Amino acid sequence: MALSVKGLEGNELADDYIRKSVPKGRWSDTWDVLKSNFLKLILLNVFVLITFVPGVVVMYFRNAYVSGLGMVYPFNPSITYPFYPDLIGLNESVNLSADLLFFSLLIVAGFFASIGIAGASYSVRRMLATHGEFSIKSFFHGIKVCYFNTVIPVTLFMAFLFATVIIGDWKDLAFAVGSNKAGSVTAYVFIIIATVLVGVYSAWLFAVGTSYRVSFAQLFRNAFVLIIGTPFQTVFMSAFTLIPVWFFMAGGILRTISYILFIFFGFSFMILCWTAFTQWAFDLYVNPNLKAAEEAAKANKSEKELAQEKLENDKSTARELLAAGRSELIARPIMPIGKEPAMQIPSLTFTRADIVGAEQSRVKLGEEVSSYEKQHQNDPVYAEYNKLFAEREKALQTDDKKKGKKAKKISSDNLLK
Repeated sequence: MALSVKGLEGNELADDYIRKSVPKGRWSDTWDVLKSNFLKLILLNVFVLITFVPGVVVMYFRNAYVSGLGMVYPFNPSITYPFYPDLIGLNESVNLSADLLFFSLLIVAGFFASIGIAGASYSVRRMLATHGEFSIKSFFHGIKVCYFNTVIPVTLFMAFLFATVIIGDWKDLAFAVGSNKAGSVTAYVFIIIATVLVGVYSAWLFAVGTSYRVSFAQLFRNAFVLIIGTPFQTVFMSAFTLIPVWFFMAGGILRTISYILFIFFGFSFMILCWTAFTQWAFDLYVNPNLKAAEEAAKANKSEKELAQEKLENDKSTARELLAAGRSELIARPIMPIGKEPAMQIPSLTFTRADIVGAEQSRVKLGEEVSSYEKQHQNDPVYAEYNKLFAEREKALQTDDKKKGKKAKKISSDNLLK
């Protein structure tokens, strides 16, 4: 990148999570989060959908207003009496006046939509950083810290969208009344191009502003630099992110699918895709040495801080494994394969002496495994994992126990030995 971003590295807007490097890759990690947290993303989509209700209401009344005038005004060409001296351009004039009013209100509705977008963007970034942790509290915290830097790009884009619609209505009116068409067509082409470019720029303004604490000037500069640094990736991911919108514009059965998507998953999908892409760009240009920085920071921590960090990591690991169900291979310590036992198992032959020696080695290896298990059974990762299942195990009590029958205990010894 010829230009460089400034003021971003180490200045993440992350109040209740820690941004870390992703060893296995940003896209693989995002796919894992999507698969294991689909219901959370649906819930997040509902929150965003609620804030889009004002915009939906504005467009509904706009269409109802135009349709109502169509019932009153004499647009029907078959009408011969009474005679209306001049109906040319009347339909286009109605559309122009209606759009001036309702698309202005749509800009105001963008202020409400920014509430849901801000909360969802912060929640999605937190989920990607913590592998699925989500809370209602983090959603509202995201609204608090990200709203201002969300409403700016949303309003900027909505203003250009308003200009595009109005100039398009002006073009249609010019065609209808037979005035000069070249000026209106040229203006319409240029405003469409400008709206697309501003839309992409606004998306990067949103990404930078909701991810980092930066000044107003740095926000606009860094967004421009990141577009210049990732032109082809930005175009591709912009198109991919807007798949639900393309379905809506296609009409027919695809429009019906788009309605379903927007109700259940469309908003979350778009925010997740764009967030994953921008986080990848930040990993590439803003934090290329994030892993080295983590190691340097770790070297400066005290033993107490390192122990506390290890404890939190172990608890986080246990929570991630919780979704997979209770596993004896996780709930108990298992000696790593790479750890060589003191007694090696000799090559088996058909002599009785070697068979006896192998049996003795197996017994000693079992003793080492048991010793390792006893030594590590109180490690935080196992203690936290078993603690999470304590209440679930109580729910496994059956009616047989109530009748006095003794339930058969299934232990790790039954399963593994």
